Amino acid sequence: MTHPETFLALHHARAAELRADADAYRLALTARRPRDLRARLGWTLVELGLRLATPPRPVLTR
Repeated sequence: MTHPETFLALHHARAAELRADADAYRLALTARRPRDLRARLGWTLVELGLRLATPPRPVLTR
């Protein structure tokens, strides 16, 4: 025969494990964000460099 206190103790232990996993996942996501920002900044600089390096189109006048 099992006691309800045993199930309650197991439930609390599993809930603590799940909370720790969720915290670790959130920390991993926040650690990855600067790379995303760095990539966006890098591509923005590439686009700016291409605009500066491309000669301007001649203006057509009538």
